[in-house]
Amino acid sequence: MSKKMFINGEWVDSLTKETRQIINPFNQEVIAKVPEGNREDAKVAIEAARKAFDQGDWANTPANERGKIVYKIAQLIERDKAELAKLETLDTGKTLIESEADMDDIAEVFRYFAGLADKDGGEVIDSPIPNSDSIIVREPVGVCGQITPWNYPLLQAAWKIAPALAAGNTIVIKPSEITPLTTIKVTELMEEAGVPAGVANLVLGTGATVGAELSESNDVDLISFTGGIETGKKIMQAASNNVKNIALELGGKNPNLVFADADFETAVDQALNAVFFHAGQVCSAGARLLVEDSIHDEFVEALVERTKKIKLGNGLDASTQSGPLISAEHRAKVEKYVELGKEEGATLAVGGSRPEEDELQNGFFYLPTIFTNCTADMRIIQEEVFGPVLTVERFQSEEEVVSLANDTIYGLAGAVWTTDGLKAKRVASQLRMGTVWINDFHPYFAQAPWGGYKQSGIGRELGKPGLEEYTETKHIFTNLDPQPVHWFK
Repeated sequence: MSKKMFINGEWVDSLTKETRQIINPFNQEVIAKVPEGNREDAKVAIEAARKAFDQGDWANTPANERGKIVYKIAQLIERDKAELAKLETLDTGKTLIESEADMDDIAEVFRYFAGLADKDGGEVIDSPIPNSDSIIVREPVGVCGQITPWNYPLLQAAWKIAPALAAGNTIVIKPSEITPLTTIKVTELMEEAGVPAGVANLVLGTGATVGAELSESNDVDLISFTGGIETGKKIMQAASNNVKNIALELGGKNPNLVFADADFETAVDQALNAVFFHAGQVCSAGARLLVEDSIHDEFVEALVERTKKIKLGNGLDASTQSGPLISAEHRAKVEKYVELGKEEGATLAVGGSRPEEDELQNGFFYLPTIFTNCTADMRIIQEEVFGPVLTVERFQSEEEVVSLANDTIYGLAGAVWTTDGLKAKRVASQLRMGTVWINDFHPYFAQAPWGGYKQSGIGRELGKPGLEEYTETKHIFTNLDPQPVHWFK
């Protein structure tokens, strides 16, 4: 299949006519050819978004009408769910059942923000000045540059597109250059739903070109990025060029705390899901497992036995439990961390290599891996591997495990497993993370804000805070009885 970019209401090739092949990480087959944009393409798209916003037609469209269009996008996603899910699986390698669940969540995100679009008409506040009115209103921030990652291409795009459009902004979205297909498809659905020309623009290309232009441009009012911490720092520096608003979600090294009184079987099962779901390529993956000393050995033994049974394969095969990593380059990164773990003195309990099955040799597969005897000073504990690698640490007290869990530069998410409700709340309150799950791992939904503490990012997506990220707050004061001041005689 051959696709194009979308700028100012038209489907276009890149200005240079350069293209990129999109491959299936399961077998490296070419599944699509797309334009390879650069800074000049980004500039054209930014100009279109700037003009569309400054003309005011979309921002001044009644909020309920904007909401109807955003809701229409949700309906179209539901209509085309099967096509979108297959594209996502081909693009990322994840299982089809996961992609189908993603599409349900994506449609719900658009429905949620469609419903919020007309729910904030402003706030009247008391004025200390007689005969005056004072109100606070929220207005769209303007032109929004949106850069999304390869692991959840459309889900992360939805978290940005839906609130931005509902609030009245114009957007230029840049999906990952290696997984753009579902974002292209949803751009088609936005056009079908009636989003006006110039309001939603799609530019394909690398972060070093298109992403850099979005981050640096004086005509972009907000940059929203989900991805790696080093890229996030560069975007933050570039955004200082015009002091634009920034919203960054930069991953995590998420601790999963298991106390001895937890439901053993459930905690084991969820620990596997926490780290090996989507081959560990999840920003909130529970890649750090901290187990109370008295159950540690039994817990690890159960984990290892279950891990050996995980079935790798084609995401389109219903029997597959985990697909490949996204690329050869990313697998090489994971392999380097595994070797580093060995060098640091961690014990390899299972995995640690590529699979041997013939049918998996053309894909970017890596065996689910567990390290034990890990300590907090190891790089495999402190740094985000972003693959199917679990590290296990021991703890003996509540105070110790809280200290260990907080001992990273990240603060995205974490979980606490215990049947003691008071202990669960006590520990959760001390964890420096944007999301803490108690006796669960991974659930998220449109109504609840998502984001991190510390270097996991700035700002929030989803929930009411996710809409507020795309607005500016304005105070409007009206003097109903203006009089001369006579300050200057």
